[in-house]
Amino acid sequence: MSLAQLPLRMSVDEFLSWAADTPGRWQLVDGVPCAMSPAGVLHGVLQGELAGLLRDHLRASGSACRVVVAPGVIPRVLAQHNMRVPDLAVTCGAFGPDTRALTDPVLVVEILSPSNQADTWANVWAYTSIPSVRDILVLRSDRRAASLLRRGADGVWPEQPEEISDGLLVMESVGLSVLIRDVYVGTGL
Repeated sequence: MSLAQLPLRMSVDEFLSWAADTPGRWQLVDGVPCAMSPAGVLHGVLQGELAGLLRDHLRASGSACRVVVAPGVIPRVLAQHNMRVPDLAVTCGAFGPDTRALTDPVLVVEILSPSNQADTWANVWAYTSIPSVRDILVLRSDRRAASLLRRGADGVWPEQPEEISDGLLVMESVGLSVLIRDVYVGTGL
């Protein structure tokens, strides 16, 4: 099925069927398939560093949680027509070999490039609708800096993210505290 033949508003099931036979990386935004450009090298280094730090921490702590690279996640808002693809997520729920999307991530990570700011922040706000998500981390790829949103004990998200450019980055959802410079190892930033 070509883009011209797609339904006006695709469901997640239709999207998964379509994407299986369509080259490239895609996500579903409000029923519309959106192409995702390949990540740059610096983006990939950041993704790999943080994935490794998270994996090592989860293993060392004996956690049943797992880090997943570029998973599909389904926001609560318009769930039948959205499947977003963050750079990383951590889930503590069960999944099987045929699982196509995480239903209960606790941490979601996006890597922000200057060229994809609008799309990235649109995804971030969609992630806030997922009841299991406790932390959303946005790493900058043009400088050593992060924005961290943490859901309060009352279930409310802050109006503004915590901005971190030096010192400790604390992801309470997975119990990981790491120096931000360690996330950026190998980037030259």
